[in-house]
Amino acid sequence: MDTVFFLASKIIWAIISPDSLIVILGVAAWLSLLFGWQKLSRRLLSFCAFLLIIIGFLPVGEWLISPLENRFNTNAALPREVDGIIVLSGAISPYHSEVWNQVEFGAAAERLTNFVYLANLYPNAQLVFTGGSGSVSEQEFKAADYAVYLFAQLGLSDRAIVFERESRNTYENALNSKELVSPAPEEGWILITSEFHMPRSIGIFCQLDWPVIPYPVDHYSRKGNLYRVEFDFAGNLGTLGTAIREWVGLAAYRFTGRTAQFLPGQNNYCGVVPAATETAEAI
Repeated sequence: MDTVFFLASKIIWAIISPDSLIVILGVAAWLSLLFGWQKLSRRLLSFCAFLLIIIGFLPVGEWLISPLENRFNTNAALPREVDGIIVLSGAISPYHSEVWNQVEFGAAAERLTNFVYLANLYPNAQLVFTGGSGSVSEQEFKAADYAVYLFAQLGLSDRAIVFERESRNTYENALNSKELVSPAPEEGWILITSEFHMPRSIGIFCQLDWPVIPYPVDHYSRKGNLYRVEFDFAGNLGTLGTAIREWVGLAAYRFTGRTAQFLPGQNNYCGVVPAATETAEAI
């Protein structure tokens, strides 16, 4: 069932993503013109042009992603001691790392730099990197395999790190990692992932009865400067795709029972107001 969900999510997103929809509209307008449906062609082309202008000049993606990036506190106070730190993959490009024989990053490198920072801050904490491959066709390349080299290069070679390499999505990140480390109910764990991705991640961990302390990083929206007009089509399209994908993911995960809440927040997740964020002291 997990494999069906994984494949379905990839196929559906390939169709409904903003860049795909723009291409589909353009091709549909061209085909309509070939078949002599000029009125339909003009309407499709007009709608496509309208989207290009809106996306090019307005940060629509930031408007959608900003609510997700304000659900949890950035740089919140942390407890003096934690039992473990877990970071979700997404920063390492497994295929490019294999091709070039060195660790290659995509986006979200802040997940890994902050993982190293917290690992040094908590020298006794159990460390976990979780992530295989989210690609349908490149499952032989695993992010965790290259994270081994990366953390050795960054000075963590003397730490015992658990590398989970079989997960294909966030739900499997949490599920497989829990099976590997078997956290006790009273243990305190920090979760590192992108800010926009934290609500869905927290919902999944809560669903699996693994309460964690959110440590969000990697922001997309320009806080305090959301209402602006400037041309940045490529950047705006990328952020819009990320935002829509996350909102669709939140709905799909909630509908299939993979999250405990649709949109968890700082003051209410796992069904209670988390004591760790209320009583934690700054280090």
